[in-house]
Amino acid sequence: MSAVAPASATAVAAPLPVLGRDVTVPLVTGGEVTYAALDYAASAPALQRVWDDVAAYAPYYGSVHRGAGYLSQLSTDLFENARETVAGFLGCRDDDQVVFTRSTTDSLNLLAAALPAGSRVFVFETEHHASLLPWREADVTYLDAPRTPAQAVETLERALAAREPYGPALVCVTGASNVTGELWPVRELAAAAHAHGARIVLDAAQLAPHHPVSVTDLDVDWVAFSGHKLYAPFGSGVLAGRADWLREAEPYLAGGGASRRVSRRADGGVDVEWHDSAARHEAGSPNVIGAYAVASACKALTEAGFDTLVAREEHLIRTVREGLADVPEVRILSLFGDDAPRVGVLSFVVDGWNSSHFAAALSAEYGIGVRDGLFCAHPLLRTLLGSDPQAQGECGAPEAAPGEKSLNAVRVSFGAGTPDEHVERFVNAVRDLVSDGARWSYRTVDGRCVPDTAPGTVPDTAPGTAPAAGV
Repeated sequence: MSAVAPASATAVAAPLPVLGRDVTVPLVTGGEVTYAALDYAASAPALQRVWDDVAAYAPYYGSVHRGAGYLSQLSTDLFENARETVAGFLGCRDDDQVVFTRSTTDSLNLLAAALPAGSRVFVFETEHHASLLPWREADVTYLDAPRTPAQAVETLERALAAREPYGPALVCVTGASNVTGELWPVRELAAAAHAHGARIVLDAAQLAPHHPVSVTDLDVDWVAFSGHKLYAPFGSGVLAGRADWLREAEPYLAGGGASRRVSRRADGGVDVEWHDSAARHEAGSPNVIGAYAVASACKALTEAGFDTLVAREEHLIRTVREGLADVPEVRILSLFGDDAPRVGVLSFVVDGWNSSHFAAALSAEYGIGVRDGLFCAHPLLRTLLGSDPQAQGECGAPEAAPGEKSLNAVRVSFGAGTPDEHVERFVNAVRDLVSDGARWSYRTVDGRCVPDTAPGTVPDTAPGTAPAAGV
């Protein structure tokens, strides 16, 4: 069996404790193994620190902005203090607003709903669907995929210079790609946007968990991110930035909490005075536990120190890249080139392999969780793969023969809670699968490749199940 050299010889910080670090999963070949969660780009495991903070607060849970009782007042303070913590984490300006949402997708849809009439939006086709699609009701210019950071800036400058007539304009750009992990030139893009009278919103869903993000230092107008990628459970997100467009827009949702005063008119109608604070776009009972979890994660990452976290992640990236470099059948996808700085997100294709089959084998035979497919970034994958993203390959059949174009890709992603052993096991598993093939048979179920579960081909037990009678 091939193996990579243990990475523990390199002096790096220990991973941060996360939930699930000791979970074991069954292998189709028999036995169990500690689960290697390498799908951080989808949802990162919750930090143990975050979970402990939430558990300590849970007995004191109460309504927010709704009651005079002690627990209600405590919960309200907790919620508003979480807002201040997030503002500090993001380096917000004094007059910025921090709005709690459900996710990055929700945040960007909120901003899209707050655009002034006649706004134009500029967005690269390389964006995740969360930042590519919310602007469909606006006058949108989709920009071609750049091949260098400098080309990204030049492309944006040309598009902004050509807009006519001049009016409200917004640029939306990712901080780090959810497909390639590559860092985008956010500060330079912000400067270009402002030079042409436009504003800019940063999709930091993949950036904030890995690198410090400062609204002030990057000079962006808004930033959006998701708690579930920042090691915080419970489905909260954030939109933070300039208040004027948000204050002037109709509330994202109409209801309690967003309204300051509601009265009946003589003609039978209703007059509403809306809040001009963040509450304007936070109608309904807020997710106080979700907001507190996000704030706890912000504190935990700040206290751990991003210099330390980045150094450890770069060590893991090197382990993966150097290990896969010895496998010529593997091609890592990139827009800006192999040397481009990136976070712990890498996508790749394997000659002669169906990506769903490859990912299923990593899970079933090695206990490694990755993602396969198009990663909610179809136009970007179309560019990187040169293929039709609507095409589907059969499980067990190669999507493309060696040298031909692939239809989908495999993504491995990791972060502050990833042990060295997980990425070492991943590299060894890739090598073994490429050299020796899968040890199990697989079939397609509902469009996904899964281990063949014919009688006699599965382990005796699986999580949450008991052996069948007679087994």
